[in-house]
Amino acid sequence: MIDRPTVLIHRLPGRDLSPADGLTALLTAYHLCTEAEKGRAVERAEALPTRYRTEILSPHHAFADDVVVVARSEGASVGCLVVTAPVGGRSEIKRLWVDPAMRGAGVASALVGCALDHAAEIGASPVALSVWSWRTGAIALYERLGFTVVDSWDAREGLVCMERA
Repeated sequence: MIDRPTVLIHRLPGRDLSPADGLTALLTAYHLCTEAEKGRAVERAEALPTRYRTEILSPHHAFADDVVVVARSEGASVGCLVVTAPVGGRSEIKRLWVDPAMRGAGVASALVGCALDHAAEIGASPVALSVWSWRTGAIALYERLGFTVVDSWDAREGLVCMERA
């Protein structure tokens, strides 16, 4: 049996982010892993596409209009996600990442739950997300949390689009 760590969730307006939030390391790990899964592995953040480097180097600018949720356990940042500001009533969940050592401990569920609570508070509906088809664990999590697959709004091959009303 795994002892579930105590996880604190911090919800921050993107413009209020600081290096102390631990988001830079989480986003770096997310983007490096994603590029490797796509078959385009790079060793350092400096080699990532510009769009992703911008998020890593300046998350307070990249996510200025959004809400960033950071999970912390024992003083360390262990997970994150971004909830975009609503467009046409719809918010999107992006950049869900949990430190591999913390997976299976409920961190991702807590992060998504916080995102859904935030969306409800601001009246955003539906909440959308896209996930790579090979991330079957993430897809199963989203389905357990009430998301369903919808027609894709993104032409990238291998991307699954989901929504929850």
